[in-house]
Amino acid sequence: MAKSTSRFVCQSCGSVFAKWTGRCESCGAWNSMVEEAAPAAAPGGLAKRSGRGGKAVDFVSLEGPAQVAARMASGIAELDRVCGGGLVPGSAILVGGDPGIGKSTLLLQSLGRMAGTASAAGATGATGAASATGATGDTSHPACAYISGEESVDQVRLRARRMGLEKSAVQLAAATSVRDISATLDRPDCPKVVVIDSIQTMYVDNLESAPGTVSQVRASAQELIRLAKARGMTLLLVGHVTKDGMIAGPKVLEHMVDAVLTFEGERGHQFRILRAVKNRFGPTDEIGVFEMSDGGLREVANPSELFLAERGGRQVSGAAVFAGLEGSRPLLVEIQALVCPSPLATPRRAVVGWDSGRLAMVLAVLEARCGMVLAGQEVYLNVAGGLRIAEPGADLAVAAALVSAASGNPVPEDHVIFGEIGLSGEVRPVGQQAVRLKEAQKLGFRGAYLPPRRQKEARGSGLKELRLEEISHLSDLVAIFSQNGR
Repeated sequence: MAKSTSRFVCQSCGSVFAKWTGRCESCGAWNSMVEEAAPAAAPGGLAKRSGRGGKAVDFVSLEGPAQVAARMASGIAELDRVCGGGLVPGSAILVGGDPGIGKSTLLLQSLGRMAGTASAAGATGATGAASATGATGDTSHPACAYISGEESVDQVRLRARRMGLEKSAVQLAAATSVRDISATLDRPDCPKVVVIDSIQTMYVDNLESAPGTVSQVRASAQELIRLAKARGMTLLLVGHVTKDGMIAGPKVLEHMVDAVLTFEGERGHQFRILRAVKNRFGPTDEIGVFEMSDGGLREVANPSELFLAERGGRQVSGAAVFAGLEGSRPLLVEIQALVCPSPLATPRRAVVGWDSGRLAMVLAVLEARCGMVLAGQEVYLNVAGGLRIAEPGADLAVAAALVSAASGNPVPEDHVIFGEIGLSGEVRPVGQQAVRLKEAQKLGFRGAYLPPRRQKEARGSGLKELRLEEISHLSDLVAIFSQNGR
């Protein structure tokens, strides 16, 4: 009788070790080792083995005709924006996010709008896994399939009924075996769009490890992506995240897919942000804004107006409106700051929605270059609406909110602020200034504090109704808000 052996696999990077250790020597992760049965041979996927040798690969030149596949509209304009204009046939998209953030709701809502309304025959045939390959009743809509590995068919139907999608021609199935799913979908009349919810629940039966482990996630994703490329269908994978916010499973999973989308949002806010982390068919700096409601996710056509809707009519110190840019979309958001004396030896620095290291840099520049004393003060910074900002152009708006909170003089409510701050205190220009100013003018703002502009930009802006005040050094901004009566 052969002796059974086991191995220890790191769930963060997939490295294999002969014995358990508390810390992975490859990636440095702690308590990530899981014992798995060692396979008798290296897994070969679901394909049958053959004794034939390899086939020579044909090389071609870079010059030549390239077929560009037409994109499919997902039915949700914000999702199309993040994907680069729509779904590409034969692509694999990974959607990750915290539990309960709305990943399954977003994808089911998208499938329901793409599939259209089912006929009576199509609706009755959408109960089994085998019906996932059938056509919808309406030939003008692509065939769509939703395969759930976490919820039962009845649970998915309840969600669809709550969103008003119970009449949609979405083919529904509950399965976790990759072999069964591959046998169902590997047909000429396969669906054009397939959602797998989630990839961590799928398993390949020739691997002895449990679903969700590194080897199972890697093998399951490889087989499903191979099938999607061969049949030309769009594959949407739902991915779990760890407690650190990273997508669970091997890092190679993000390299295997064509696009990685993250769904962000705070539990206390109704806003949800869909952000592209990786996209082979479009930009990676676009975002989609949604609002969670009882009937599902609602698209936000003008996020700036929504983020600024809760601003009070009275002027309050410590609040500044930042004119930002997320991809090709201008976005206006309020930045709030609070500065107060600290009874502690080490004052607190709390940040929500911005980089804490960048806040420390702005505070250091204010003290070293502008003479402000903030060492014994507690500083609290918040980006209203639950949005996270990573753009350096928010430095000047953060500094304005801090100076306003420290001096008690409010920032003019009809002004927007943007600009990058250097370590010497100089204010550096940022890109797409005209786009930011046009968005501010459209929302009723009358002025802006901004970095110095070149003469060409000043002549071609066409924004004569805005009162523009250029700030070349941070000390100039401090002098403006330090005046009494502002």
